[in-house]
Amino acid sequence: MTANTPPQARSVRLDKWLWAARFFKTRSLAKTAIENGRVRIAGQKLKAGKEIKTGMQLMVKQGKVEKTIDVLALSEHRGSASQAAKLYQETDSSIQNREQLELDRKAAFNGMPQTESKPNKKQRRQIMQFSRQSD
Repeated sequence: MTANTPPQARSVRLDKWLWAARFFKTRSLAKTAIENGRVRIAGQKLKAGKEIKTGMQLMVKQGKVEKTIDVLALSEHRGSASQAAKLYQETDSSIQNREQLELDRKAAFNGMPQTESKPNKKQRRQIMQFSRQSD
């Protein structure tokens, strides 16, 4: 447990913990993510009031990235980023999957043509004219 956690606290609400661990900016965003099934324990959809304990493993989906994390400590209070990082640890397989997704995303954009600047007014008009012709 951290210094922010009272000694009698053995569990914390899931939405409060996700907010304290800085996965979401507000508790309402954490609650919405939980209700939409983006946070799971063992594949089970949860409620925001679910009490979590140390040692539990959560799956948190943020955008296209899905992180599997182990709960190391509990806190109901949002602290600094360094304190929040001590509340959980991401699993090795989750880190590898996230890095692979990043590599795939970068590879998809490698084949696209790169321009040195934005199109000027004349070029934008040509683009618009060309797109109208193809419709």
